[in-house]
Amino acid sequence: MNQKQANEFAAEWIEAWNAHDLDRILSHYTDDFEMNSPLIAKRLAVPSGTLKGKAAVGEYWQGALRAYPDLRFELLKVLRGVSWVTLYYLGATGNEVAETFLFDGDGKVIRVFASYA
Repeated sequence: MNQKQANEFAAEWIEAWNAHDLDRILSHYTDDFEMNSPLIAKRLAVPSGTLKGKAAVGEYWQGALRAYPDLRFELLKVLRGVSWVTLYYLGATGNEVAETFLFDGDGKVIRVFASYA
């Protein structure tokens, strides 16, 4: 993944969330992608903090979009690896968030790790 691809993904991902467009958000992911977040552990009482698949994660994110009708993310930095990107941004409540997205060979996200300040 080069910096241009990383920046394009970041811009589109942030725009999709800021548009509150769940279908557009989910279009970046494989059907069986895995989401790892301490908020999943806290809000859904899933000790591993892991949800798998568009259906499960989409339902979780739909709840977040309802809970935060004015949700707006502000991208601060894009970091890239070989087949992953980490987005550092201000989240729904103004908190600092870092999400690392691991991509498959087709450019779709297969795994995500979210970390919060």
